[in-house]
Amino acid sequence: MKACREVLVCFVAFLFGLCTAGSQPLKITTIVQEPYAMTQDNQLEGYCMDLLAELSKKVGFKYSTHVVKDGRYGMVDDSGNWIGMIGEVIRGEADLAVAPLTLTANREKVVDMSKPFMQTGLSFILRKDAVSDEPGFLSLLSPFSSEMWVGVLVSYLLTTVCMYLVARISPCEWEGPQAGENHFNLQHSFWYAAGALTLQGAGPHPKALSGRVVSAIWWLFSLALLACYFARLNAWLQSDVDHLTIQTFEDLSKQDVIQYGTLKGSSSLAFFKTSNNPIYSRMYAQMEKHKSYVANMEEGIRRAQEGNYAFIGESVSLDLTVGRNCDLMRSSESIGMRGYSIAAPLGFPMMKNLSVAILQLSESGELDFLRRKWWPNSCVATDGKGSPLTPSTLKGIFLLLALGLGLGLMLALLELSSKSRSQAKNDEKSCCSVLSAELSQRFGGNAKRTPEEISEKCKA
Repeated sequence: MKACREVLVCFVAFLFGLCTAGSQPLKITTIVQEPYAMTQDNQLEGYCMDLLAELSKKVGFKYSTHVVKDGRYGMVDDSGNWIGMIGEVIRGEADLAVAPLTLTANREKVVDMSKPFMQTGLSFILRKDAVSDEPGFLSLLSPFSSEMWVGVLVSYLLTTVCMYLVARISPCEWEGPQAGENHFNLQHSFWYAAGALTLQGAGPHPKALSGRVVSAIWWLFSLALLACYFARLNAWLQSDVDHLTIQTFEDLSKQDVIQYGTLKGSSSLAFFKTSNNPIYSRMYAQMEKHKSYVANMEEGIRRAQEGNYAFIGESVSLDLTVGRNCDLMRSSESIGMRGYSIAAPLGFPMMKNLSVAILQLSESGELDFLRRKWWPNSCVATDGKGSPLTPSTLKGIFLLLALGLGLGLMLALLELSSKSRSQAKNDEKSCCSVLSAELSQRFGGNAKRTPEEISEKCKA
C-alpha cells in the first residue's frame, strides 16, 4: 500500500514537472569549453556546472554529467541526422544538454529549449596592432581626458583671478589706488596667463614678488602640462601609421588584407549563410572562397594571434579570450543577437520549471555573479596608444600650482601689511584702520570712508 502511494505521488508530481525521475538521476550532456565546462581532477567545473547546480536546487532533481562523445554542439550531418549534443538528446542518450547552445529555429523544431540563460551576439577578435582608430575631428583633444581638460580650464581661471587679486593687493604692484590706475587689471591677467600657457611672453609682467611667484608657478605648470600633452600626442599619432581601420563587420568586409572566418558547421556560419544582408552575404562568399573556417575555437584564437586573421564567434566567448590574451581586441559591434539555452527532448515535462528557475536566477542577480566569477580579466584596460591622461595622473603639478597660488596671495597680503604698519606708525593710527582703508580703496567697497570711520569700526 505504501509503495502504491509513493508511485501515485511521484506520478502526479511528474505531471506538474515537480518530480525529477525520483531516484533516477537525469543524464546531462555537455561539451568541454572554457569557462562553461572544464575538466579538473576528473570532474567538470565551470559556468554551466554552477548553473546546473543552482537549477537542481530550485527545481529539485539529481543528475549525472558526461561530455558529448563527438565534441559537437548540434548540427545535421550529410545523411540528415543530428549529431552532437542535440543528437544525443534526440536519441535519448541524454535528458538535458547544458552548454552554450545557441537557441535557433532549426534546433527548436527537434528539441525543447529553455529560456536563454545568457544573451550574446556575433563579434570578432584580431590583434591590436593590426588595427587603429580612425582619427576624428577632435583627435587633438585625445591625449587628455575630459576631466583633464576641465582641470586645465579651472586652473587657468583660478590663476588669472589670483594674478588679478595679487596685482590689486600688493603695494609694489599698485602703490597708490587713489593716484593712478592699476595697469595689471583682470583683462591683462587673462592675457598674461594665456600667453604663458602657449609659451609666449605676453605683457605687462608682474613687478611685485608675490606676482612673480604666481607667474613662475604658472609657467612651471604650463611647461609640465605641455610636455605631457605633446609626448602623449606623438605616441597617439605614431600608432596610426601603416594601420588599418577595422571597427565593424562592414569595415571587415571592405578590405582584403585580413582574412576572417568562424567555426565550421556552427550557428555563426549559418547566420552568414542565410542572411539577406548584402554585407554578411559578401562575407560568407569570401569565407567560402578562401575556406577560412577553423575546426575549433582554439585554432581561431591561434590564427588571430598570429596576425592578419579575424576570428568571428560568440561575443561572450570572445570576451573571455580577450581577457586572457592581452594582444587581442574584440570589436565593439555585436550582430545577430541570440541566447544560450538548455535543450531537452520534445514534450519534456520539466522544461517549464527550468525556464522559470532561469528567470528567477536572472532576477536575483545570480547569473551576473556567475558571469563575473568565470570571466576574469587579467589585462590592463589600455590600448596601443595609451589611455588619455587624467587629473589623478598629473595631480602633482596641480598640487604645486595650488600651493604657488596660495603662497602668492599670502605674500601680497604681507607686502600690504608691511606698508600699512609703516604708514600707521608715521600717521599715529592703528594698523587695522590703515590696512582696512587700503583694502577698501583697492577693491572699491569702502572708497568713500575716512580713516577715522574705519578706525572706529576696527575698535568695535
